Amino acid sequence: MRTAELFEQKPVFSLEVFPPKPDADESVIYDTLEQLSDIHPDFISVTYGAGGGKNGTKTIQIASDIQNRYGVESVAHLPCISLTKPQAKEILDRMQECGIENILALRGDITGDAAPGDFLHASDLISFIRERYDFNIIAACYPEVHPESSSAVDDLKWLRYKVECGADHLITQLFLDNDYFYAFREKARIAGIDAPIEAGIMPVTNKRQIERMVKLCGVELPKKFVRVLEKYEHNEEALRDAGIAYAIDQITDLIADGVDGIHLYTMNNPLVAHRIYDAVQSLISVGVSCT
Repeated sequence: MRTAELFEQKPVFSLEVFPPKPDADESVIYDTLEQLSDIHPDFISVTYGAGGGKNGTKTIQIASDIQNRYGVESVAHLPCISLTKPQAKEILDRMQECGIENILALRGDITGDAAPGDFLHASDLISFIRERYDFNIIAACYPEVHPESSSAVDDLKWLRYKVECGADHLITQLFLDNDYFYAFREKARIAGIDAPIEAGIMPVTNKRQIERMVKLCGVELPKKFVRVLEKYEHNEEALRDAGIAYAIDQITDLIADGVDGIHLYTMNNPLVAHRIYDAVQSLISVGVSCT
């Protein structure tokens, strides 16, 4: 099923997982999926090794298994920064053969050892897919503005261009202050971006995670969150519980405000995902989408 169709009924609740490292036990991800499938999410997305990494083949296999083994719709991530057009076609053909209908089209992180490919931007990949295939295409967006954008206006201009190129559905980068999401959503609608916008939520369960997030994504830490971090940073279990509670509070507020959907970055942690879902499932079932 195409994910864009899911928003016609209720707020969507979806999950994200990542493949195991090349040298890791592959059974672990299937244990995780077994537990996550009990949540009955609307879909599960699977990340991809950046720069054409070795995890790409696993992404396709896991996304296929999510559909065929667990009966849950899947989304396969595809970063394009180091791909040539023939490589992209080979991957897309394989996804098509495996029955995958939904692709999250991304530029991917630029790294020092990444070889240049044929795609400079996610919009280039989106256009390439739209011209040749019938996939449902998802794109990323940034409530706090993409770190490389010159301004919020410029960021929205390029987001609208991604939608015009063929993106059917948007998922935000993680954020910890809902006001950023609300302001972004309003500006996106004014700019003529009418695709469903799912709010990406990452429950922060350890200090190292938040430090990495701030460094990579430029996410602002609200005072409320900083107080939580300062109080519980030396107690691993307490910080985990506080991070879960903070995410639940975010999601509750978003659903009350008519969010199109919630995309939970699970970090392959079924316990955290279950506790959050158990707390908000009744809200999702009666929520009203703003699309």
